[in-house]
Amino acid sequence: MTPTDANDPVADARELERLRGTLEAGFARMDGSLALLVQRSDRTDRQLTDHEARLDALERGRWPMAGIGALTALCVAVLALWQILAR
Repeated sequence: MTPTDANDPVADARELERLRGTLEAGFARMDGSLALLVQRSDRTDRQLTDHEARLDALERGRWPMAGIGALTALCVAVLALWQILAR
């Protein structure tokens, strides 16, 4: 602004319009960034839910392994004892 434009309402209106455009562009960028963050958060929530389900399935499938291991050890001990007593 030049010193002669200090009291010019048209210049003030143009400057306010320019500022308004700048603010609208900034808000549009922020809106887009927030939408992207929400999308990523939703995807992370879906992945977390999927991983929890898979982990639960693995944990449910793991408990028979300990039982099978213990049963096998018991069978080996019984067979070893039977062989020792059979001699």
